[in-house]
Amino acid sequence: MPVNQGTMSNVKLYESKKVRTHWNEEKELWYFSVIDVIEILTGTNNPRRYWSDLKRKLEQEGFSQLYETIVQLKLESSDGKKYLTDCTDTQGLLRIIQSIPSPKAEPFKQWLAQVGYERIEETEDPELSFDRAMETYLVKGYSKAWINQRLKSIEVRKELTDEWENRGVKRGMDFAVLTDIITKEWSGKSVKQNKKHKDLKKENLRDHMTNLELVLNMLAEATTSEISKKKKPITLDESKVIAKQGGAVAGNARKEIEVRTGDKVVSKLNAKKIVEGKPKKKLK
Repeated sequence: MPVNQGTMSNVKLYESKKVRTHWNEEKELWYFSVIDVIEILTGTNNPRRYWSDLKRKLEQEGFSQLYETIVQLKLESSDGKKYLTDCTDTQGLLRIIQSIPSPKAEPFKQWLAQVGYERIEETEDPELSFDRAMETYLVKGYSKAWINQRLKSIEVRKELTDEWENRGVKRGMDFAVLTDIITKEWSGKSVKQNKKHKDLKKENLRDHMTNLELVLNMLAEATTSEISKKKKPITLDESKVIAKQGGAVAGNARKEIEVRTGDKVVSKLNAKKIVEGKPKKKLK
């Protein structure tokens, strides 16, 4: 059944394959997308059908306790939208794994244990979460210089979203509206226009920014955060005005850079081109 999610949802990688996860701070439990795990263990092209058949089989075998660990959480799908998805904690997932004949079962169990251990480590030492994020980006082929900028941008973004929450701004649509204002002010393009410019669909725009784009985006968000702390807005409309002001500071910097260099700052470079190096043709 659907539950109040709380805390955070993200993605873990198992042998370069995605497993959508959710950490429940109150219960101190990881929840895992069941169909993601089934797809990895079985290689099936229809993990939902496999899961439906497996649930029926388990029910016939009398494993009613398993259903007590299954919850439905809204997780992001490949189309960028969030859907209710069957999830379970580590204990429930281990029971499911035992019912799936797969040579990957044991290695996956070890990975599962490591995920739990890493969460405990990160709670005691938050710096480790940045170290692991760096490892993930390195595997994808990003340079260390780019990764350092990206991790810093995550820190700046978190400070801004914390400030928004302190001012009563709601996560989700309100965050998206303010982010779009900031992005358009500093880059001259909305988030949607930037994604189209870089030939992206549902990917995270920041993961496809150049070093300079990341720096200007950080300047815009950090400035917005500082102005908000000073002016203490109490309505969304007031926060929109501040978002525009913060974005404009970085926008002016972008325009000055373009005048001095003669090049457009917001390029068509996406992650693939960033990883491979400079494109053969100069893109503007």
